Amino acid sequence: MGESGIGSGGIDFHGAKVAIFVDDQILVYRRDDRPDIPFPDMLDLPGGGRENGETGAQCVARETFEEFGIRIATATFEHVRTYPNWRGSGDAALFFVCRLAPEILDEIVFGDEGQDWQMMSVAEFVTSDRAVPHLQYQLRQYLKI
Repeated sequence: MGESGIGSGGIDFHGAKVAIFVDDQILVYRRDDRPDIPFPDMLDLPGGGRENGETGAQCVARETFEEFGIRIATATFEHVRTYPNWRGSGDAALFFVCRLAPEILDEIVFGDEGQDWQMMSVAEFVTSDRAVPHLQYQLRQYLKI
């Protein structure tokens, strides 16, 4: 699926997440362990809230840069699904995938959100009791597992 219209007169959305694949693993980070944020101390995917009317791809590109210090061209992100807000109300969220070469890992400079990052097998992420549940579901739906 392309991203035409998403965030530009099409679907209103509050944020976007991306599964960044490097070979057969995905890039994840452990969220901060604070009681004032959703999903504290859980494994999460890059992404976050929409700013200034940006498109979904612009949102995940900006968030990936803020969180991991890597710049990825917006055309690299593939929008695969729009899903309901996990809170049960409000604008929808967008789910993207991106496949990158292993060399990108050498460029990561972890930002100030989260405790640490790692590459993780898809199987480990989707079965972990410490991963954000709605992102596990989105990844399973994308991979049809």
